[in-house]
Amino acid sequence: MEFAALGAWVVASLGGGHLLVNWLAKGGPPAKVTRFPALVVAGHPLLGIAGLAAWIAYLATARAAYVWLAFAVLLVVTFQGFMLFTRWLVGRGGRHARGADQRFPAAAVAVHAAVAAATFVLVLLSVIEVTRG
Repeated sequence: MEFAALGAWVVASLGGGHLLVNWLAKGGPPAKVTRFPALVVAGHPLLGIAGLAAWIAYLATARAAYVWLAFAVLLVVTFQGFMLFTRWLVGRGGRHARGADQRFPAAAVAVHAAVAAATFVLVLLSVIEVTRG
């Protein structure tokens, strides 16, 4: 299960990277107003990578502290991702849509969200398994 979580996390990271590059290539945040707070936009991918690194450290060392660290970071990343998703969904094409904020391909967002949700479940199940262990 741990390696399935790793695979899902890598796929989610690649999908998220695609979305980030797409957003930046199409202008990134508007000059004055954005629906996406800068700390969330920057923090979501950076923390996602940090959590992935903690997960890899857990797989390499089998130390329970790393699995808990990865899970804690993943909780924050999930909250940030949910915030980004709901802001994107609510503003998509509506009167609050601005610039590159609304130019994400819907299919890429859906795949990223689905794989991220699977990652969360797999990591949670792994944490439960390690804790029982």
